[in-house]
Amino acid sequence: MVQVFKYLLQDDGVFPNSKFPVIIYRNAFNFPLPQDPEKIEKIFALNDWTNSRRNGIYYLHHYHSIVHEVLGIYSGSCDLILGGEKGIQFTVNIQDVIIIPAGVAHKNAGATHDFKCVGAYPDGKSFDINYGKPGERPETDKNIQKVLLPEADPVFGAEGQLFQFWN
Repeated sequence: MVQVFKYLLQDDGVFPNSKFPVIIYRNAFNFPLPQDPEKIEKIFALNDWTNSRRNGIYYLHHYHSIVHEVLGIYSGSCDLILGGEKGIQFTVNIQDVIIIPAGVAHKNAGATHDFKCVGAYPDGKSFDINYGKPGERPETDKNIQKVLLPEADPVFGAEGQLFQFWN
């Protein structure tokens, strides 16, 4: 059964974070273990979250100012920090999905040796990477304001809970 959590992270002076909450779907996929990243990529693509990549999560706080991001965990687990140093930390596991709005800082704070995820972006848009360095803002703040809402939830399409939280 899918459990849904949301976390609203405020601007901390370094990272802009977002007016939209991060959404976590626990146990989003019903695949037998180990999971197949191609299945996750197909689900994301059916909902027009493409330009996917398979990898992990950077070990540095970073954010994207020109696009939202979804991460689908297909192997292992990761301690994830959201919102910067003053943010929140929790563990994501195989079958979890994290929907990260543009501007929200995220960082791998430690992962199992087998941790892997699929990342994708609405409409297959490209992403930028910002690290909270002096001089990034206010340009990144302007970029974030221009990012449109996606047309579909990356997992559940037009009926997904994303739109209950991002309106």
